[in-house]
Amino acid sequence: MSAQDRVVAVLMGGWGSEAAVSRVSASFCSKAARIAGWDTVEVEFDRDIVSRLKELNPDRVLNALHGQIGEDGSVQGMLNVMNIPYTHSGVLASALAMDKVASGLIFTSVGISVPQLLHLIEDEYVYPADFTGAHVIKPRNDGSSVGVQIVTEDSVPPQRSLWDENVQLMAEEYIPGRELTVTVLDGSALCVTEIMVDTNFYDYEAKYKVGGSNHILPADIPDDVAAQTCDWAERAFHVLGCRGVARADFRWDEDENQLYMLEVNTQPGMTATSLVPEQAAYRGISGEALVNHLLETAQCDE
Repeated sequence: MSAQDRVVAVLMGGWGSEAAVSRVSASFCSKAARIAGWDTVEVEFDRDIVSRLKELNPDRVLNALHGQIGEDGSVQGMLNVMNIPYTHSGVLASALAMDKVASGLIFTSVGISVPQLLHLIEDEYVYPADFTGAHVIKPRNDGSSVGVQIVTEDSVPPQRSLWDENVQLMAEEYIPGRELTVTVLDGSALCVTEIMVDTNFYDYEAKYKVGGSNHILPADIPDDVAAQTCDWAERAFHVLGCRGVARADFRWDEDENQLYMLEVNTQPGMTATSLVPEQAAYRGISGEALVNHLLETAQCDE
């Protein structure tokens, strides 16, 4: 059966905080898949998604969802039960990567340094216990830097009301330094990109707004740091059990020459400003070839 005879359902949107950027990723992926010869249908994700997929009966799903539900193992489990092959990681890898506390503990167990996890006190304000240095407070299981607060030593702790009451929060030590990222495709690192932004960190706007950040690839960093960054990205990909494509984000404290892994994203953005297509292109892989490869290798969990 040729690609032209196979229907691909591109899942997008949903009701989470990253629905808008998911639709942009879906548009990019749908166009690339059509150019590669696939018959694509963009499907808005809602509570009736099972009925919609049964109606379409696609040969496979391209998961362009971001954030909770689409990235935390929920959709992956549904597609496993429906026996529809899908792109990107499976249930366990998705759930572990989305849980920043759990994944951090796993990374540490294989020799990857992560920021110090801080015990968080939550009342009217949110602040770490027994720690007065700069720190980061963020949702335990969200992506695209949604809800991230950087708190400096002399600033007032943020109010708990900044987040919905059902959002689980975590705190970790703030790592100064340079923002690095690595795309891992089928277990192999593509390259290291340095992300230059005008803000304190690579926030939602910097990630998805045209001109929001400047990407330098390959990053102008020492060879040994680049090698360590790629090694850790591959190590994290394997220990989590990821599939297809993922992106690992880092901070490199140049003054202390210390590298820290921040997170692994199993559903990285695929937009005009996204890092994954950019790194793939640097390695000679077009957007069409990348999406086609993800579709050709789509699978359910065994």
